[in-house]
Amino acid sequence: MTDVAAREGLTFPALPAGLDTPRVVVDLARVEANIGRLQGAMDARSIAVRPHAKTHKSLRIAGMQVAAGARGITVGTLGEAEVFAAAGFDDLFLAYPIWADGPKAARLRALRDAVPRFAVGVESAGAAKRLGAAVAESARPLEVLVEIDPGNRRTGVATPNGAVEVARAAQGAGLVIRGVFSHGGHAYHLDAAGSAGADEVRTLGAAADALRSAGLEVSVVSAGSTPTMITSSTGQVNEQRAGTSVYGDRQQWVLGAMPPEGCAVAVAATVVSVHDERLVLDAGAKALTKDRAEFLAGHGAIVSYPELVIERVNDYHGIVAAPPDAARPRLGEVVAIIPNHVCPVIDLVDSVIVVAADGSLEEWPVDARGRNG
Repeated sequence: MTDVAAREGLTFPALPAGLDTPRVVVDLARVEANIGRLQGAMDARSIAVRPHAKTHKSLRIAGMQVAAGARGITVGTLGEAEVFAAAGFDDLFLAYPIWADGPKAARLRALRDAVPRFAVGVESAGAAKRLGAAVAESARPLEVLVEIDPGNRRTGVATPNGAVEVARAAQGAGLVIRGVFSHGGHAYHLDAAGSAGADEVRTLGAAADALRSAGLEVSVVSAGSTPTMITSSTGQVNEQRAGTSVYGDRQQWVLGAMPPEGCAVAVAATVVSVHDERLVLDAGAKALTKDRAEFLAGHGAIVSYPELVIERVNDYHGIVAAPPDAARPRLGEVVAIIPNHVCPVIDLVDSVIVVAADGSLEEWPVDARGRNG
């Protein structure tokens, strides 16, 4: 897939009337379908689902995922973990190399004591020692997964021998090795999902084999990326942590990770200014973010007006290029925008408007909003 234009033409159900824009709108039927699609695909492969909650940051959405069959929930920060733990979620994986010093050490220890099944990521001997010291007085030992770099060049151990060194350091610090995990973030390029998924399978398998050869138990081999949620579901991988798949967004659609009906979130915006060559929306950077992949034109897709490009965003202005012959909305019209990257969009708002299949509306809080540390 190389023709980005062929991947456009996104749709979204009709927006509720009377919205005070800008407003984030969630179509519940699409969310349910997305949850079911991932769970069904993994069930068919006998792979557990542990979705990343950083996308929705919602207790109700996480509850829906667990009810559909998810093993547990993935979080990215101690703050997110605290929100879900306080709500009674009892199986959490913090997929981040926490440096457990100062206040973070006390918070980590409290989570370890409160959550029956709790694990964190580790990718260095130094971090492993910090984790061990932080939970030394806990009633239960802390479980860890060693992070493997599959080519993303962010965090993670680069070699199987390096994974063994980190695991031995963790074991020496009193931690329990649960397994290995990765994030195939290098799949966020056109036509990269296949190779990035294969990288995850290969590097995770090699690391798991090395740990077992060193006499260390490996029960979980966990991959995590929406673009690679299918392509990495093979080999030794027995857990998937896709997050964005629950809501979908424009870049996932263009990358081929979501079906046309997979985008379950739109930002409702009002046309507040119209000129010959441009129009302006009341959704700017503080509604859409400035996140834009290299393969996307503009800062979101305006449903029903695919020729228009949101070429610039200021804090509260979305400036749209309007070619002379292109269909355009009228002054005062409310349009639906599929965001490029839904995760940071959700973290900008206190609540979302959820539209059920029967058209009824509810306002749901973004429970872990702002809990980014």
